[in-house]
Amino acid sequence: MTVTGEGTIAAVPDSVVIRLGVSSQGKTARAASDANAKEMTVVLAAIKESGVADRDIQTTSLSLQPQYDPNKTGAPRLIGFQATNQVTIKIRDIGQLPAVLDRAIAAGANEMSGIEFVVSEQAKLLDKARIEAIADARRKAELYASAAGMKVGRVMAISEEGPTQTPRAYQTMRAGAATPIAPGEQMLRAVVTVSYELTS
Repeated sequence: MTVTGEGTIAAVPDSVVIRLGVSSQGKTARAASDANAKEMTVVLAAIKESGVADRDIQTTSLSLQPQYDPNKTGAPRLIGFQATNQVTIKIRDIGQLPAVLDRAIAAGANEMSGIEFVVSEQAKLLDKARIEAIADARRKAELYASAAGMKVGRVMAISEEGPTQTPRAYQTMRAGAATPIAPGEQMLRAVVTVSYELTS
């Protein structure tokens, strides 16, 4: 007999990843780039001053785009350039997140693409979910065997689906006077398929 068992563990995130940056405009590509470099330097300094280590800050997007007059008909008319620099920041203490965000915004960060809460000790928590999944499979096997007038014998095979967690997608964020944060919970899930020998 083959049955499927499932185990889930609720986990409170203990770290967080945010993506933010600076978008700057200029009449020329050089002007936009220079303005962006200056503004981003101030933002990065503010982030580091709030307690984020260098190893937890990584540049993930750097772009320079021409800007055209949206009201001009016919041939496009170049009106300037936009330079954007985004970094991904890992904050290992969720309690520091509001302060980091507020300082970055105050320093000039005007691009924020989202936030992702992370459970650090996933491996240990998933092991607990796996134990629950095996127990769930055994419970089902004994139920079916009893209904059929049989007994559950030895385990013949075990296979596992890839472990999953309830995704918490990046969410759009906007600057504000205060930055309330609610990390909530994430569900870690393990699913196993177990084959048992049946005995009379």
